Amino acid sequence: MAGQAGLFDLQDRYAELSKSGDPLERLSSVVDFEVFRPPLDAALGRKDRSRGGRPPLDAVMMFKILVLQALYGLSDKLAEYQVRDRLSFMRFLGLGLGDRVPDRTTIWLFREALVTAGAMEGLFARFDTALKERGYFALGGQIIDASIVEAPRQRLTREEKRQIRDGEDPPWPPAKARQKDTQARWTVKRGRVKAKPGPTLDGSEARMVEGLLIPAFGYKSHITIDRRFRLIRRFIVTDAARHDGAQLPGLLNPDAFDSRVWADSAYRSKTNEAAITAAGRRSMVHFRKPKGRPMPEPHQRANRARSAVRSAVEHVFADQKARMGLFIRTIGLGRATVKIGIANLAYNFRRLIWLEGRAAPV
Repeated sequence: MAGQAGLFDLQDRYAELSKSGDPLERLSSVVDFEVFRPPLDAALGRKDRSRGGRPPLDAVMMFKILVLQALYGLSDKLAEYQVRDRLSFMRFLGLGLGDRVPDRTTIWLFREALVTAGAMEGLFARFDTALKERGYFALGGQIIDASIVEAPRQRLTREEKRQIRDGEDPPWPPAKARQKDTQARWTVKRGRVKAKPGPTLDGSEARMVEGLLIPAFGYKSHITIDRRFRLIRRFIVTDAARHDGAQLPGLLNPDAFDSRVWADSAYRSKTNEAAITAAGRRSMVHFRKPKGRPMPEPHQRANRARSAVRSAVEHVFADQKARMGLFIRTIGLGRATVKIGIANLAYNFRRLIWLEGRAAPV
């Protein structure tokens, strides 16, 4: 029939996509997504289909949809549309033009199953094992830091806020309660105002601008990266109000070859120094300024040298927020953990592509 697309027309379109440098084709060639099948099958606990019924969609294919959401900042609704619309997405997922495309509800239910099973830790650990099998060990020491991942701000009365702080459930109707995130928290982050032409500020006014406090609502992503490859090796997700330093013991990577541990001054405490020593590690945590006294010159020099190394972890958060559009649209800590965990995996995928490309012969 005239005008009807044929098999060779589709193959020609795919060839043109490859010629243009399809990044998802490169991702498929570098990352073996089949390594995730065992932990996915174990987490999902697929039911016996011997009695019939519609077979479930492939677990790895569904997992790859979550990866696409993380890479491109897609909601469930938009993910469904883009999978139907984009040939590059279809090829990445292994779908043909006549194959069934998961709808937004199916995507949501799949992610909910991962949340219920607490599967994120196992999936992340499996890929870290795959990295080591390819020679990407945690070399050069480890760098620890945290960043706030914002969520939609909740509109609550003072009484509702008090009830949530006291661990009580506000008397909301079920429909309203489902839309309220009572596990995310408010905090403040320190910001800076970019320099602009005109008169400069002096004294206390300048210090106020340097120490500008910006309110934020959501969760906090705590990560450990290795200094050599800058791959995320461990992560923890908490509400945004949790103190960064309290998470250090859980972030220490026992597989790191180098003993040094870098972190900013928020992680400097007797408890953390003892935890680092007990783990057989060497502290490179920033020194804090003594209260009411100037910072000793040796500590200033040490902090400057440590900042040059520690700054590498900031690039990870910048990449996730600027390029991947990381934002929490879900409700609850469990869902936020899966959302941020998938984003961490997606970052590692892209980082691995870069590392493999650099190592490839010209």
